[in-house]
Amino acid sequence: MSKMGEKIATKRKDIGLSQMEFADRLSVTRQTVSRWENGTVMPDIDKISDIAGILGVSCDYLLRDDIETEESDKEGTPASSAGRILKGILGKKVKLSFCDGETDVDLFDLVVTVDSFEGNWMKVSSVDKKGRSLEKFIPLSSVLSFEIIEEG
Repeated sequence: MSKMGEKIATKRKDIGLSQMEFADRLSVTRQTVSRWENGTVMPDIDKISDIAGILGVSCDYLLRDDIETEESDKEGTPASSAGRILKGILGKKVKLSFCDGETDVDLFDLVVTVDSFEGNWMKVSSVDKKGRSLEKFIPLSSVLSFEIIEEG
């Protein structure tokens, strides 16, 4: 197993993703993820950024053997100033505004509860206008702003 493969496998397991779930998010096969983790194949350079984003780590962490740990807090929020701000909305009810062209039709005009962060993804839950429970992962890059509606 390569250092990068070990890092991918460890971080993927840390955030509770199966190889299949991880592969789906990256639009690759489960076998491709397995080969990355076993070190038989290295990810294409254009996938490194996507892998890092999902795992909540830097590209340097994945690519460099001399970096053994990645800074992040135990809740899984990114170790950046934005991550520290996002930690403040964990468990709270918020209304999200999306970037142009990135509006999530299921969440449009809904109040959601921020359940967790996994890498550069936010897990939210809500009840839609028809009374159905809804859970979704949203890429943080698609969120323009949020308004806290109610403390969690």
